Amino acid sequence: MKLNMSKTKLSLLSILEAIEKIERYTSTYKSADEFYHDERDFDATMMQFVIIGEMISKLDDNFKNEYSLVPWQKIKDFRNIVAHNYFGIDADEIWEIIVLKMNPLKQEIQAIIEKL
Repeated sequence: MKLNMSKTKLSLLSILEAIEKIERYTSTYKSADEFYHDERDFDATMMQFVIIGEMISKLDDNFKNEYSLVPWQKIKDFRNIVAHNYFGIDADEIWEIIVLKMNPLKQEIQAIIEKL
């Protein structure tokens, strides 16, 4: 069990690190359009969304059920859109996720890590 818990914690810490990178990569932009037109920061941010989804897929289903306030499946589904439909991504939708969803997700992940 301890090994599982440490793998879980490692995955959560990786998610947290990816969120913090997204915050750094996007903090200077004022709009979706401005962000979208910086190829490097946009691409780097998309990669962090993929990493978040990958780390979620490593989490045990029982763990995800226990912490069901986090929309694990929605986040994983978003990862699939980013990874498989990259050129169909809506910059406004990405921006909205960054502005509205990343901080609450970060706080949830931090709270879970503190409980482990």
